[in-house]
Amino acid sequence: MTNTTTHTIKDPKVQTIEAVYEAFGRADLDGVLAHLADDVDWAAEASSESAPWYGSYQGKAEVPRWFQALGTSAEITEFTVISLTSNDTDVMAVVRIGYTVRSTGKHVEQNLHHWWRFADGKIVMYRGLDDSELTAAAFAG
Repeated sequence: MTNTTTHTIKDPKVQTIEAVYEAFGRADLDGVLAHLADDVDWAAEASSESAPWYGSYQGKAEVPRWFQALGTSAEITEFTVISLTSNDTDVMAVVRIGYTVRSTGKHVEQNLHHWWRFADGKIVMYRGLDDSELTAAAFAG
């Protein structure tokens, strides 16, 4: 007879990212910022500037500009975390998003890939990847 015991140990970094996503869903910017290092490096991985939130935001004080750009230009209709995985320093996430661009009325549904890096229990880097061509087409008039 084999006795098999399964233990689930949740990575604190994954729990932090879940808390960040929950705060995002509540439009709780302070709840997101609480998990960021003061010198966080926050950016969308896009070679264009077709979406208002594309670009690099250096430091915790600049990150609210990213959220403002997203919130004023798009209405989020879906935000579903599909998968989270982690290693010693990073969390990788796949998220399903749906949004409508306010200026064009065009609706987008796509998967996002988020890369979160941690140091000393805080998020020190975020990179977001999307289908930038699809996003650009939604913003085109």
